[in-house]
Amino acid sequence: MPKKQPKRGRLWLNDGSCVRLRPTHRNHVWSYDFIMDRTHDGRPIKMLTVVDEYSRECLAIGVERRITSDDVLFCLTELFLKHGAPDYIRSDNGPEFTAKVVRQWLDRLEVQTLYIEPGSPWENGYNESFNGKLRDEVLNREIFYTIKEAKVIIEKWRQEYNTFRPHSALEYLPPAPEAVLPPVDALLLTTVGSIFLGLENRRILT
Repeated sequence: MPKKQPKRGRLWLNDGSCVRLRPTHRNHVWSYDFIMDRTHDGRPIKMLTVVDEYSRECLAIGVERRITSDDVLFCLTELFLKHGAPDYIRSDNGPEFTAKVVRQWLDRLEVQTLYIEPGSPWENGYNESFNGKLRDEVLNREIFYTIKEAKVIIEKWRQEYNTFRPHSALEYLPPAPEAVLPPVDALLLTTVGSIFLGLENRRILT
């Protein structure tokens, strides 16, 4: 007989999405996910969005034709060096997030992974909500003729979202003024830096 599973609470958001772990402070829980679009010629654009669930700040939007697990590691490395490492990082079960190299790297830095249940995007509610705003306010309104144009327009919107856009959960203040950079641990800098150099060497060799 299967072991009885304990009941699990959910945090429901205004847009109908939910999450299982409520963030309580900055760098407590980050979430990341992909969102897709196309340039005018029909070629795909893949975007990696990274959000601090507590401050609501969008930490990065990577915009490329394709994004691999190594690209995910490079993005996280830059963010960890700038902001410090989160306690948890939430994602779906996509291969770029569940790749062995990503899981081992996060484990070495003592970042715990929170994988949502398959087919349950509402469990990544903060990131799903952000991606919905990105879709409504940028992707559905802009025609991108080149990948470079997409990068410039999307990054400009990200900066405006962080520094000017009021957020109801932050008493109608934008996310960035509430996002004070924490002191970055020296050991973390050394560890992340050494891993980054290893990844860079591997990328050059391949």
